[in-house]
Amino acid sequence: MNELTQRLGSQDWPSLYRELNRAGYALIRQCLTPDQCAQAIQHYGETQGFRKTVTMARHGFGEGSYRYWHYPLPTLVQTLRQQLYPRLVPVANQWMARLRIDTRFPEDLDALHQQCRDAGQCLPTPLILRYGVGGYNTLHQDLYGTVYFPLQAACFLNEPREDYTGGEFVLTEQRPRAQSRATVLTPRRGDLLVFATNFRPMESARGYARATLRHGISEVRSGHRYALGIIFHDAAG
Repeated sequence: MNELTQRLGSQDWPSLYRELNRAGYALIRQCLTPDQCAQAIQHYGETQGFRKTVTMARHGFGEGSYRYWHYPLPTLVQTLRQQLYPRLVPVANQWMARLRIDTRFPEDLDALHQQCRDAGQCLPTPLILRYGVGGYNTLHQDLYGTVYFPLQAACFLNEPREDYTGGEFVLTEQRPRAQSRATVLTPRRGDLLVFATNFRPMESARGYARATLRHGISEVRSGHRYALGIIFHDAAG
């Protein structure tokens, strides 16, 4: 995964930080190669390596399914987790400071996982999602417990308008004393989107206020849509 590490290291992170602060999300183009995307999709059909499969309709989450991996994670997923986390910690801690929240996140991912274990959160949260025709995901937040990192990522594994239609990524933001704003994105195969897990600070007349974000997927009209979810904190059992 040296090439992936190099691609992530070569990004213009100051510009990405500005986008995260401005909008609550930032897009990294062509983070994964087509071969890496194809290999990730193949994982979905494997019989081993997963701790849980969720059929979304059973829980009112939408239409489609997703699978959580066991530890140890696949190399691609673990590399993304390890390489992204320390680069996002400065933004996470800046957000906490701006909102006058005492929480600060450690620079090391293992230290975050120790905090999760201390809170009874021991289960890995990275997942792969699959949507067929009619599939969608309701607006939600991936928190999983009292300890959660305020940023997460999604990797898009196939090509919109070629492999599927519809299935746009939807991000809503509830600003203080204002109606919700929706952003609709259609990243291409291999793109990686970093976005707020729960909330972000936004400038206000009195400093910074908390804007709450949720994300989901619009209805897939044809084909199949696959994505990776890279969540840094672990889940309660």
